[in-house]
Amino acid sequence: MADRRSKLSRLVPGDIFHAECPNGASLICLVEAITNDKIEARRVTTQDHVTFELSTGVSLPDDGETRCTIDSIAPLPVDIHNVMLGLDRKMRLRFEKPDRAEKDALLFVADFYPANPL
Repeated sequence: MADRRSKLSRLVPGDIFHAECPNGASLICLVEAITNDKIEARRVTTQDHVTFELSTGVSLPDDGETRCTIDSIAPLPVDIHNVMLGLDRKMRLRFEKPDRAEKDALLFVADFYPANPL
């Protein structure tokens, strides 16, 4: 577990990581803050806030939600990372459908994160 914690401790605000729920739901998350025992994050596509335990990478339940687990913290290529940041901003300020570049970035991460597990 200490190895997992040390890997998760490398995350900094602004990093993007992936988590998966038992039902297969994919969470692309942007780190908002890191504390001594938690990772505070925001889902890029839905803007939902999620808190993960730093030691395990498991989400803390919020009103009976399913507990999801961080499964990849691999850094995205810079161009994809920038598109995801733009998508996060767009979703935070107004809800619009993703454009072609954003769709391509989402398709990229769908293959990238499983190929680069924690």
